[in-house]
Amino acid sequence: MLSPGAFPAGATLSAAPVPPIAAHQLLVFLLQVGVLLLLAIALGRLAARCGLPAIVGELSAGVLLGPSLFGWLAPGAAAWLLPSDPGQMHLLDAVGQIAVLLLVGLTGIEMDLPMIRRRGGTALRVSLAGLLVPLALGIGLGFPLAGLLGIGPADRRLFALFLGVAMCVSAVPVIAKTLMDMNLIHRDVGQLTLAAGMIDDTFGWLMLSVVSAMTVGGLSAGVFTHAVGGLLLVVLIALLVRRPVVHRALRLSGGSEERTVAMAAAMILLAAAGTQALGLEAVFGAYLCGLLIGSSGEFDRAGTASLRMVVLAVLAPVFFATAGLRIDLRALTEPTVLGAALIVLGVAVLGKFAGAYIGARLSRLSRWEALALGAGMNARGVIEVIVAMVGLRLGILDTRTYTIIVLVAVVTSVMAPPLLRLAMKRVDCTEEEERRLAAWGGAPARRSPERADP
Repeated sequence: MLSPGAFPAGATLSAAPVPPIAAHQLLVFLLQVGVLLLLAIALGRLAARCGLPAIVGELSAGVLLGPSLFGWLAPGAAAWLLPSDPGQMHLLDAVGQIAVLLLVGLTGIEMDLPMIRRRGGTALRVSLAGLLVPLALGIGLGFPLAGLLGIGPADRRLFALFLGVAMCVSAVPVIAKTLMDMNLIHRDVGQLTLAAGMIDDTFGWLMLSVVSAMTVGGLSAGVFTHAVGGLLLVVLIALLVRRPVVHRALRLSGGSEERTVAMAAAMILLAAAGTQALGLEAVFGAYLCGLLIGSSGEFDRAGTASLRMVVLAVLAPVFFATAGLRIDLRALTEPTVLGAALIVLGVAVLGKFAGAYIGARLSRLSRWEALALGAGMNARGVIEVIVAMVGLRLGILDTRTYTIIVLVAVVTSVMAPPLLRLAMKRVDCTEEEERRLAAWGGAPARRSPERADP
């Protein structure tokens, strides 16, 4: 052992290194991730075989292991595997947050911006109506619903604004997967649904960042101006650094698929950290960075195959299962909460359908095309769950309201395929769609005379 005299006067010992994670904490964490992933994969596959989005099964994995079932039937075992200790649960949340940021960044990378520009007029009208109608309905519903659920007067305005944001978002990943599975992505309706959904999601991340800033600083004109100013600053910086930074960073990968994936992931996480540091939501930075990477001209989208595999096959199921852990379906046994859930679900479906239908009809699309657009954009899926998780983290939502929002995400995602199938049976296929379908190697569809896109 060294004596104090062994060191020069005034010298100080360096701080002791941070001890590694405790053995028991590591054991519980590994079991949590393994059990959640295994159950999410099994139930996701079962949901897919039943014609449902995989997210339904992945969320169900968390619901079964959470207080709704496992925590109710075997509280002792549930408390050991899923302890209420924040430090233990934050390890699981950290994995989920990385999954969310990479998933949102990947969505941004795969946005088809040329398609949006090509069909911009129609997509913009459908998107604006599909945004404004449910946003207004959600905000209008938020105030009486907050009173019904016993939310304090000081928090009601933020809750109403958050509910409006949750009502107006769509879920491009779920929409794209649904359209691919149903062989509709080549159709004009499929292309317009994706374009309008992309605009919806962009607006959703913007509004979520504003609500996040307001939650921290209070609901005031100054805070709103600061949040909007921060958003504009981020967008301006993104436009300025796109070429010198994104291009150079991607060129540093040297064309290697592994390094390209690593570079893209690093940029997405750093961009998320940047917006988080500015008091905005981290998912907005991830999404914006994904858009920049995808539109840089230096990025081979085939290079995302490895990242997509890891995110969609491993990280995303863990996140959705973790999100399901916080759902307590027993809350729906309360008549007040069940009534609120049914009202929110009804308004969410009606608002998105009405908005998309109005926008489509203003663009001179047929009635069945308008209904198909409403059915596709009604799927909230991934984005709604992420929004709900953000609301829970910010303290805007509690277990009851969180359960209601996630329930809307699941039910609307389940509704989309049969409603799309019903509407598209009455929409004839144009020659342009047939050519596009033949180029993509799809199955033939019904013919109709060529229509011009207004």
